Amino acid sequence: MPQNQDELTVRAVQTQAQLNHFIHLPERLYRDDPNWISPLLFEQKERFSRKNPYFLHARWQAWVAWRGDRPVGRISAQIDDLHLQKFQDRTGHFGCLEAENDPQVFARLFEEAENWLREAGMQRVTGPFNLSINEECGLQIEGFDTPSRIMMVHGRPFYAQAVEAAGFHKAVDLIAYRQHPDFEVPRVMQRLVSKVADQIHIRPLNRKRLKSELELLRDIFNDAWSENWGMVPITEAEFEEVGKFMTLLIDDDFVQIAEVDGQPAAMIVCLPNINEAIQDLHGRLLPFGWLKLLWRLKVRYPETARIPLMGVRKKYHHTLFGPALSFLLTDTLRYPVLARGIREMEMSWILEHNSGMRSIIESLGGKACQTFRLYEKAL
Repeated sequence: MPQNQDELTVRAVQTQAQLNHFIHLPERLYRDDPNWISPLLFEQKERFSRKNPYFLHARWQAWVAWRGDRPVGRISAQIDDLHLQKFQDRTGHFGCLEAENDPQVFARLFEEAENWLREAGMQRVTGPFNLSINEECGLQIEGFDTPSRIMMVHGRPFYAQAVEAAGFHKAVDLIAYRQHPDFEVPRVMQRLVSKVADQIHIRPLNRKRLKSELELLRDIFNDAWSENWGMVPITEAEFEEVGKFMTLLIDDDFVQIAEVDGQPAAMIVCLPNINEAIQDLHGRLLPFGWLKLLWRLKVRYPETARIPLMGVRKKYHHTLFGPALSFLLTDTLRYPVLARGIREMEMSWILEHNSGMRSIIESLGGKACQTFRLYEKAL
C-alpha cells in the first residue's frame, strides 16, 4: 500500500542506513544557503560512531522526521554522566537540531527527545549540544549573513521561534567576535601589562613533548573553565582526539602557553579556518578532495582563522595577571598568524557575562559578529 506523502512520522535511528539519513539531511536543508558549509562527512561519521570518546561517559538517541518518504528534520537527546556527577541536577540535553520550516516537525521531534529523557529519569533539558558543551553548541540567533568558521554551528532564523514555541527559554548566550590580527595596543593595556610582564613568559607548543603538552593544555582548560555555565571537564581521551586534529592542521606557534614565575598559567590555540578550503567539496574528500584540501592548506592558506581554546587558570581570574595573560597570549599569537597571511581572527565562543574577556577583545578592535543561544526547559 503506497505511503501517504503528507503523513509525518518520526523514527528512532537504529541502523546504519538511518544514521546516514540523519547525517546527510543538512545537505538538502541548506542547499540554497551560501553561508552553510558542509562539514567533512568522515568527521561526522566518526562523531556519531562508537569511536567517539564522548560515549565512554554518555549515551544518546537520535531521530529523523519523515514527511512520507522524504526526511524533513532531525534531533538527538543525550545524557552525560559527567554532567550528572558534577551538577546532580537530573539534566539531559538535546542537539543536532535541523528541520524544515514546519512547526509540526519541530513539535514532534521535541516530543520524542523529551519523552526519551523523561523515561531515563531526567527532569530538565538544555541545549543544543552537538553532542557536548565541549563540541559545537548553541542555536544561532544572529549573524546569518556570514559563513560559519571551523567547528561552529550554522542555523536558520526561524529555528529560535520554533524552539521557544516548544517551551524552551534562554539559559545563556554565546558571542563570536572577529577582528584583524594587526591591532593597535591600547595604552591602558600597555600600562597594566608592564606591572607584571617580568613574571610572565610566553612560549609555543613543544611538539617533541606532544603528549605532555596536550595534557597540560587540557589541565589549564579544565581549570580555567571550571566555573563557567554548564562546564563539564573534557576527558583525556576526548582531548587526544582534539589534539590529533589540531596538530595535523597547525604550526607549533599557533599554540602559545604562558607561564607565571615558571609555572604554566594560561594557553591559547588558533586554528586556520579550513571551512574556506572545503567550501566546494560538499563534505567529500574522495576521490580528489584530499588533494584539493592539502594543496589549499599548503599553497593557498586560509585568510581567516578561529581561536576555539583559550584559558587562564582560575587563581589568576581576579588579579592583574588575568587580563595581562589574556592580552599577552593574543599579542604573541598575532605575529605567526600575520606571517601566514591571515587577515581575520574569530574568537568564539565567549559567554555573554564574561565582561572581562569581552572588554579586552573590544579594546583590541574586536566586533561581535554572531550570537548563539543555549536553551533550557523543565520536563
